[in-house]
Amino acid sequence: MLKMRERLEGFLFSARSTTWIALLRIGLGLQVTTYSLSLWSDWTYLFGANSDSLISRDLSEAILSLDSSFIPRLGWLVTLGGQIGLSEQVTLKLAFGCLLCSGVCLLLGFLSRPAAIAAWFLHLAARSSGGLTTYGVDNFMTIGLFYLMLCPLPDRYSIDSWLWKRRTADPRRIGFHQRVLQLHLCLIYFFGGLAKCLGTGWWNGNSMWRSLTRSPFNVIPADFLLRWSNLLPLIGIFICIVEIGYPVFIWPKGTRNIWLACVLAMHAAIGVTMGMYLFALIMIVLNVAAFATNSTAIPFRKEQARTAGGLGNKSDDEEAPASV
Repeated sequence: MLKMRERLEGFLFSARSTTWIALLRIGLGLQVTTYSLSLWSDWTYLFGANSDSLISRDLSEAILSLDSSFIPRLGWLVTLGGQIGLSEQVTLKLAFGCLLCSGVCLLLGFLSRPAAIAAWFLHLAARSSGGLTTYGVDNFMTIGLFYLMLCPLPDRYSIDSWLWKRRTADPRRIGFHQRVLQLHLCLIYFFGGLAKCLGTGWWNGNSMWRSLTRSPFNVIPADFLLRWSNLLPLIGIFICIVEIGYPVFIWPKGTRNIWLACVLAMHAAIGVTMGMYLFALIMIVLNVAAFATNSTAIPFRKEQARTAGGLGNKSDDEEAPASV
């Protein structure tokens, strides 16, 4: 029983460097900045409450209130701005500016934690107020920013680390945060793959055809797809295998890099063939931060010498189970 407890503790609290946090921070900074710039000209059009908006923000937030009144929304900021004499347009532009600035700060690693909290709150508020116009990328951005704002910041590659000269956090605490992200991704891919396998569309290519020909994702001409339609079932089966096999093959050292390469290639292909560049970027960032740095686990004695009182553990490759 004691051995099992030690193995579980070793698995959950593997000593890690802050490299993965730096990758997550820079990737999410790029994601938030790109997301903000993509909405530069449409921000008030999407989130305004007047009749000139695409979908009234009041309608989206009324629907949101049926689920919970405590979910952040842009209406809170508009109401707060109104209390100090700011118009809706000015408040929305200030919120946009803060979101863009938080993305730039994350890229640079300046005021990392306040920037992560601001980015998470403002993006979640925008996602909630524009609920009828959001899709998967917004969910994964919220997840990524949530993990980032709870991580032991700053990382050693940030401006904060250079300015404030703070001691590195406990490497086992750093490892625990990465492990939770890894397990979360395993659940996401497994159940996503299982849902695909239960239907027939991914086995016969129909789901692939619908995905690639439905507007506005029809980047590839339909006549080109028709010429290569025999490959669609094979691609669909490949995606099912990659996703449902993710929690099994992403852990062992022998298959980790192969499976990670397949997942990254799959998301890059989604970005190129469907024009879903932001979705591709966020999934690549999460996967790279979670599993591309598994070779950088820190041995106990080495980390103890670098951080006073720090705790360490065996390398990740030694502790990770052959399958989950």
